Parts: sequence; structure tokens; C-alpha cells
Amino acid sequence: MRADEGSTYSVIRSLWPYIWPTDRPDLKLRVAMALGVLVLAKIVTVLVPYSFKWATDALVPGTAGGLPPVTAFLAVPILLVVAYGLGRVLMIGFNQLRDALFAKVGQHAVRQLAYKTFVHMHDLSLRFHLQRRTGGLSRIIERGTKGIESIVRFTILMTIPTILEFALMAAIVFYQFDWRYFVVLVVMIWLYVWFTMKASDWRIAIRRAMNESDTDANTKAIDSLLNFETVKYFGNEKMEAGRYDKSMERYEAAATKTWTSLAWLNLGQTVIFTAGMTICMVLSARSVMAGEQTVGDFVLINALLIQLYQPLNFVGTVYREIKQGLVDLETMFDLLDVPAEIVDRPGAEDIAVETGTIRFENVSFHYDPERAILDDISFDVPAGHMVALVGPSGAGKSTISRLLFRFYDVTGGRILVDGRDVRDVTQVSLRHAIGMVPQDTVLFNDTIAYNIRYGRPDASAEEVQQAARLAQISDFIETLPEGYATQVGERGLKLSGGEKQRVAIARTILKAPPILILDEATSALDTHTEREIQTALDQVSKNRTTLVIAHRLSTVIGADEIIVLEKGRIVERGTHDALLDKGGLYASMWNRQREAAEAFEKLKAAEEEDALGFLPVAEATSA
Repeated sequence: MRADEGSTYSVIRSLWPYIWPTDRPDLKLRVAMALGVLVLAKIVTVLVPYSFKWATDALVPGTAGGLPPVTAFLAVPILLVVAYGLGRVLMIGFNQLRDALFAKVGQHAVRQLAYKTFVHMHDLSLRFHLQRRTGGLSRIIERGTKGIESIVRFTILMTIPTILEFALMAAIVFYQFDWRYFVVLVVMIWLYVWFTMKASDWRIAIRRAMNESDTDANTKAIDSLLNFETVKYFGNEKMEAGRYDKSMERYEAAATKTWTSLAWLNLGQTVIFTAGMTICMVLSARSVMAGEQTVGDFVLINALLIQLYQPLNFVGTVYREIKQGLVDLETMFDLLDVPAEIVDRPGAEDIAVETGTIRFENVSFHYDPERAILDDISFDVPAGHMVALVGPSGAGKSTISRLLFRFYDVTGGRILVDGRDVRDVTQVSLRHAIGMVPQDTVLFNDTIAYNIRYGRPDASAEEVQQAARLAQISDFIETLPEGYATQVGERGLKLSGGEKQRVAIARTILKAPPILILDEATSALDTHTEREIQTALDQVSKNRTTLVIAHRLSTVIGADEIIVLEKGRIVERGTHDALLDKGGLYASMWNRQREAAEAFEKLKAAEEEDALGFLPVAEATSA
């Protein structure tokens, strides 16, 4: 549903299942009670001015129903004044009771729709999330939930009682006075509502620009803070502050226009209402002077119109809030309208992986038909074996792991796990059977225990500790003051690369999947740390079907088969020794990496000698 296409009625119709949930009779009862209290509140509201009129007439000598001065202290006028005060208390009390009864209903609707949006965002494809900014998405949900609350509260709690009060007031004015007052009242209400809608529509465009600037500023702020270290590396604090300030400058201009336009709206509403009230009071004053009405009638028309000002003011508030709520919901509805790219087929069953055999049959994949990422890829990973994928950057290695996880669907061929096409089984069961240790491990801003337990949320503390021991990180954790309760910071920045990688290995061990993917799990680490991590990875991959995506060829020497990719095609395959004997692309990559490693070791040795005070032979002879 698009916000700019739907009327208020269609919004209410869409929200009604959340306001009147079929599975919550307690909330239905609250809605019914709130509506009942609402009617009582409006009946009391229109009766309160009558008690004021009667008290006034009772206190004015010589008027119809009036008391002589001698008896002015008697109980009747006093009781009428008390009734007036009691009526006002009841009027406010019923309104507050209505709000209290409906609060749980409104918040339930907010929660359900926010939950639906959150789930939908996780259902969307990796392609969608790579194209969007996290800060912008969080702002969309934040404003959208507020918009839901505004629409639910103002349409149900304000629109219905306001319409009811207008009808009761119009009937009383027509009955108690005459058609002239009725015409003035109707014209005043019509002008007030018309002006409010026109002015609010004008302000909506300003609100939309303000929202866009707000989203842009928030996105830039979050993006900059997430990349805090990069900003510092390049000394670009001023540039980041300038980009943020430009967004806030646009927000400032739009926000200023919003408040200025609100001032004009309030002034115009006041002029229209005051003009209508003045005309009615002039008519009543002339009638009192002519002896056709009592002073109480003059007081009554004034009280009725003053009483009418509040719901009239609500008309403006209700319209503005609903329209602004629709603007806030616009992007959220657009988000809900985005179809999930990867969905389970009707009747898809859970897969219970027994052997863990993986087969790629003539698999092709592209984002753009003009540029193939994978072209007719076929290979097997037998149960319990390790197959490595190597090749230059951009060869399509990581895409293979994403296709196996069904982050994307193949555009040609098929992928089989235990003989079943991954498109025929549920995504949840498929991903439950696969463990991943990525190159860039991103941790949640929580404790070490939470991040390890993420592999299996119902794991006991003993199982978490055992997984940490197998990942060779338990000794490090036990040296920390807070142990497993240590906070890792945003994206795990309080831990080193090797420590984060061990946490990722530990949670994969805890998940205990039959299939394991190692996606360049050590390429970002130094040689010493890599060797330590490799020992832990060997422990994890033992007796599991393992697919290794490697940059450093030294980590896949022991693989059962090495597949060499180039430009999305398999160009070589075989064991390490067989590929070296071929003297092809793999041998070329191996020789380059070996030369680079030897050069690094020589440089390191030279630095160590220099640190110990040794001079090269030539320099010593010269000296």
C-alpha cells in the first residue's frame, strides 16, 4: 500500500486487523469499552454548557427561572455551579479513561507492524541490503512506527469523537437557537476544515523535505562513526563534519519553514473561529437586548462555541498528524512492498543433511546479463572431504558460497546438497546445516559469550566454554577481568583480528554443522596468527564436508581437490602437487606467493639484525 495513494479510510482498513485482532479478545474488549466511554464523554461535553446557562439564569433576578436577590444564596444556583464543575471533571476523566483503555491496543498495533517490517527486512535479499544504508533503514523504521501510532491514535481516538461532537453541537444549536446560528456554525466549521486541509497539504511537502534531510544526516553520521578508524587514518574529521553539517543545514531550513508555516496555520484558524463566534454572540446579544433570550442563553452560545474550539482544533491536529503519519509511513510501506527475491517454494521441506555431499551442476550466475560472474561451473564436494576454491580476485569464489547459502539463486544449472536442489528445501533448514567462517568477522556489540552462543542460542555455559577451548581462545578469555562477560564493542573492535576470528570459529564449532565453508578465513591475518588459526580450523573441519575459499595457497595444500577459477570458469583442478606439475595458473600463483613470503622473511630477518646492532658485512668493512 502506498501512502500517497491511500486515503485515511484505506489506512484504517489496513490497520484494523491490528486494532481489532482476531486472536486477542482482551484487546477487542478494550476497544469496545474505549468507544463506550468515548460516547459518554461527548454526551457530558455537550451538557456541561447547559449547567452554566442554568446557573447564570438562576443568579440573574427577574429572568425566566431566575431567583430574587434575597434567595441568591440558596442551594439551587450553588448546586448548578457544582454540577458544572463536576461535569467538566467527568468530561476530562472520561477522555483520560478512553486514552488509558486504548493505550494497550495502540501499542500492540505499533509492535506488530514494527515486527512485521523487521522480519520483512531480514527476508529481503543480500542484493537489497548491499544497495541500502543501515542508518537510513533504521530511521525509516523509527519514523514509521511513530507514524503508525499517530494514525491509530488520532483516527480512532480523535476523529470519531470529533465528528460525534460536531453533530451533537449542531443539533443543540439548531434546537436551542435558530437557523441563523446553525448556518454560521456550519460555514465556520467548513471554512476552518478547508483552510486547515489546504495549509496542512502545503506543510506536508515541507515535512517530506525535512524527513529526507534528517535521513541523509543520520545515515552520514552512522556511516562516519562506523568507519571511525578510517576517518582518523586520513585525518578527514573536518570533511566528515562538513558533509554532516550540509545535511543538517538542509534540515534546519526545512524545519524553520515547518514552524513558520505552523504559525500561519494557527493564525488563520484563530481568525476563522473568532469571526464565527463573534457573529453568533452578536446575534445572541441583540436577542437578549430585545428580550427574546436570557443572559443564560448568551452565556450558553459562548460556552458551546468555546467547547467546540477544542474539537475544531483537533481537526487541524488530527489532519496534520494523519497526513504527517502517512508521510512517515510512505517509505516504510515502500519497504514492505519490496518483494523478497529469495523465497521458499510452495511445499518446500526441511532438509536433514546426512552425508553433506555438495554438487554444482553446470552452475551459471550473473547480476547483469551482460557480465557473467560464473559460467557453467561443475564440481563435487564428497562427504567428509575438503575442496578448495582458489583464483585471482574477482574470479567468483565468494559468489559460490553465497549461492550455496541461497543468498542468491543460480541463473543456470543447479546446486545439490545430499542430492536435493537447494531451491526445493527451506532456507532455514539449509542454512542451519551450513557453518561459515568468513574473512571479515563482524561481531555483535555484546559479550564474548553472546557472540559464541550465537551459533546455538540454547547452548549451556559449559558448551560455550568447550567451543572456546576447541577454537583455542579460552585461555585468552580467562585472562580478561570479566571473562566471557567482556563486551566486544561495536562490530567487535575491542578484539584483534585473530581474536575475532577465533570467536567466529568457536560459534561455528558450537553450531556443529555437517557442512563447513571457510571463506578466506585467514587472509587478513599475519603469518604467525594464520598458523594458529589454521590449527583451529583443521579441528573444526575434521570429518565435515568442507568448502574452502582461499587467497593464501599455503592453507589449502592438504585439500582433497583444488579448483582454480578464472573469470568465472574452472581452468584447472587437482591436488596441490598435480597442479604444480602442470605449471599453469595455480603454479604461477604459488610461485608468486612463495617469492613474496621469502622476501618478507628476509626483510624481517634484516630488521631483527638491525635491532640487535649488527651491520651488514660491506658496511662493517668500510668502517
